[in-house]
Amino acid sequence: MLYAGLLSITFRQLKTQEIVDLVQQAGLDSIEWGGDLHVPHGDLDTARQVAQMMADAGLTVSAYGSYYRLRREEPVPFEAVLATAVELGAPLLRVWAGDLGSDAISAADRSRIVAESQRIGELAAEAGVTVTYEFHGNTLTDNRRSAVQLLQAVNHPHVKVFWQPAQKTSVAERLADLEAVTPWVTNVHVFQWGPGGFQDRRALADGAAEWKRYINHLETLPGSRHLSLEYVRSDSPEQFLQDAATLKQWTSRD
Repeated sequence: MLYAGLLSITFRQLKTQEIVDLVQQAGLDSIEWGGDLHVPHGDLDTARQVAQMMADAGLTVSAYGSYYRLRREEPVPFEAVLATAVELGAPLLRVWAGDLGSDAISAADRSRIVAESQRIGELAAEAGVTVTYEFHGNTLTDNRRSAVQLLQAVNHPHVKVFWQPAQKTSVAERLADLEAVTPWVTNVHVFQWGPGGFQDRRALADGAAEWKRYINHLETLPGSRHLSLEYVRSDSPEQFLQDAATLKQWTSRD
């Protein structure tokens, strides 16, 4: 089953309650909360307050987008990040698989990321949470070959991957990426950008033909997933409401 939601980082200019109200207005199901601003790492009081806001609004916390990076020294230890996810009620904790692309990283650092992933996967499992990488450039999940290699090497039931369409590739290549990581795929980040990338954001409806191919594949998979809107055109709440209506139509359970 597919659910429609939002990443809170789409509206960094808004306060947490404003985001909850906007998602309610849009009639979406869930929010993935960012750890860089709205629910900071280690701020358990804020995490509990946001969890209560979500419960009061009848919304689901789809994930905690922590931006915690493997391989480098982080200002807050993973244990504190995990504790925040638990207080928030997030079933998934998003991390980044390092800070170097798969072509730039050494074998030793790749092995270090594997070992770190196994360690945090075990900690997350004990807390009832699943760690999930982001399918993203300049990390070890910057392409399907490297992502699959990493996930197979880690081989932990509580370490999986989010998916989003890679930029500057064809729709066929993007679909092949999604199919390759299917055994591990959790949630999906949804956006529609033109050839200019992040600065060339479009209405989601412009990508209907493309996104329906991805959704058709996701609908064949067992379990539930959240498709969460990210970075709408002009950072506009009005555009978000339009995109939300489009996404709801695509994920309709009627």
